[in-house]
Amino acid sequence: MTQRQFETTIDWTDFWEDANEDRRTKTAPAAQFTLDPLRSFVETKGAPGSVADVGCGPGTVPFVMAEQFPAATVVGYDAAEPVLAENRDRAEREGHANLAFEQTVLPSFDPDRSFDLVTCFYTLMYVEEIEAALAALYDAVAPGGHLVVTYHNRYAHRHFRTMAEDPHEHLGPESPWDPNNFEDRFELLIEGENLLSHERIHEILGTWPQSIWSVAGEDERYEAWRYNPMVYVPKTV
Repeated sequence: MTQRQFETTIDWTDFWEDANEDRRTKTAPAAQFTLDPLRSFVETKGAPGSVADVGCGPGTVPFVMAEQFPAATVVGYDAAEPVLAENRDRAEREGHANLAFEQTVLPSFDPDRSFDLVTCFYTLMYVEEIEAALAALYDAVAPGGHLVVTYHNRYAHRHFRTMAEDPHEHLGPESPWDPNNFEDRFELLIEGENLLSHERIHEILGTWPQSIWSVAGEDERYEAWRYNPMVYVPKTV
């Protein structure tokens, strides 16, 4: 992240260094929302030989992919070294020889390799230079592979602005977000500085994104799918 992004969102190193188990659980939405449709997607499109998950946090997606596809090379990327170190320790304890964790800071992503599947869930909302980040993620997809991302759109912008007017009213004790730092954490989204749409993704990548639900099935949609769509973008051979 750039210095501006740290100032207007979160210092992720501090966040994960001090995170207790409850915070870790609440800050891993992939486990609740994206794993099932992602599994359906890869079952339909075929087993990937390599997977990169960018913004992996506690490693929900990388650990599942490494276990499900033991012949695949799986790499989890995150900006925060504390959570990466914990993920590496866990991978060693559990014997995931095909799993590695490396540091990257969006919008830069230059892994010096390509992957059949690149995923990025609930991360782009924190990146100011979202066009550069999206292009870098897509550049890392191997020909014939796919980029799968979640993003926030104009409906999310309106929703988050409403919550920001009175975070303590809208965010109860079960919320994954702290009302005291809600506006700082989601400033980019609240200000509408890094919103995406199908049309904007097409403008950036030159390829139309497709809804994950066209593959996974509508019964696997999470509640907020209208605010933060989950899409895949194929990479032509």
